[in-house]
Amino acid sequence: MRKKAAVAAFCALLLMQACGPLAAQTPAPVPPPDAPGLLQRLRDRARDVQQKVYDIGGTAMALADAYYEEHIQPVTAGYTEWASNLKTSMWTRIKTTVDSYVS
Repeated sequence: MRKKAAVAAFCALLLMQACGPLAAQTPAPVPPPDAPGLLQRLRDRARDVQQKVYDIGGTAMALADAYYEEHIQPVTAGYTEWASNLKTSMWTRIKTTVDSYVS
């Protein structure tokens, strides 16, 4: 009797092991008829990613502008002013020389 009970328990255990995964599998939920399609979801996700990239790019540009204004512009301002003055003086010399030859 004990042997039959042990065999029955063993069979029940095997049956539970075999049928457990089958019972756990559920069919995929059926989407409602007005659910967005795959292409529409991809388009929406691409727009979200694009917006995030634009936001990150705007932040990076703001940081680059602030760095330029604080660190680079004060150093280069003297050189650009010197180049501008040199260009103006050279242009004045050229105009004076051309005017003297023309008249």
